[in-house]
Amino acid sequence: MKDSSAPWTSAQFIQEGGLGLSRTMVEAWLVELMTTYNEESYRSREAYTAQIHLPGGVFENLVWWALQALPDEILVGLDIDADAPHIEEVDERFRAEESTFNLFQGQGYRVKEAHIVNRGDSYSVHHLPEDWTDDMFSSSRGSRAGRFTHWLHTHPNAPAIPSGADADAAQETAGVDMILGLRFSPEGPLPWFDDVEGQRRRVGKEAVAQPSKAKRRSFFQRQQLPVLGVAPSGHKIHEIQLIAFHKNGLGVNVILVDEDGYPFGWESFSDHATRAA
Repeated sequence: MKDSSAPWTSAQFIQEGGLGLSRTMVEAWLVELMTTYNEESYRSREAYTAQIHLPGGVFENLVWWALQALPDEILVGLDIDADAPHIEEVDERFRAEESTFNLFQGQGYRVKEAHIVNRGDSYSVHHLPEDWTDDMFSSSRGSRAGRFTHWLHTHPNAPAIPSGADADAAQETAGVDMILGLRFSPEGPLPWFDDVEGQRRRVGKEAVAQPSKAKRRSFFQRQQLPVLGVAPSGHKIHEIQLIAFHKNGLGVNVILVDEDGYPFGWESFSDHATRAA
């Protein structure tokens, strides 16, 4: 039996972590955050030319894996479910008046599963040549091997804003690229870095510190950052950010959906549409 407290090597983490989904029930505090994220996705829908539907169970695992891999970033390959197109009424509700169809591979289909492909620092974690990863995934994925439709990588204690390297890597993506930014404590060697320009898409509210007079406490305790939830790794999560973008630079609207394909908070969006009619 593996000691869960022992650090994984990169090979162990990639091979043993992230093969399919580990849980079916999403934690309640995360459901609440995903609902508020979808509300923002709905309000800002006219700013996007396309959308992607990401199941909440997949999203939850992405957050856990990101924290488990610290201090490294991780690169995750995402597959679509060819048997699960977007639900038409949901797609229509979040569609902008000026939408682009057939913009990217897999458009119009829900994400099905996620696989960790690489782990490392910000300079080494980006896309790997497919012939490097084909052998790694050939036994579990057959002919698809290391080929994925969408890609996501993490920004530990940094906002989900694409860097120049991120934009360059996106040119090789057939689908869309996504970035998951997390603010957490204890921060270890990764203090929060926010000196980056760009639009933030938060899953929940911004972590605004309330100064405290307490002494001899950690930075996060002194600043009294709100805690959204606690990960299985023991990390306190203060802020989550998530974006998706196409290689041409256009943003893609992310809708977080339940196992039936409906957005978290769908009832309120239906009410909005009824009142508007």
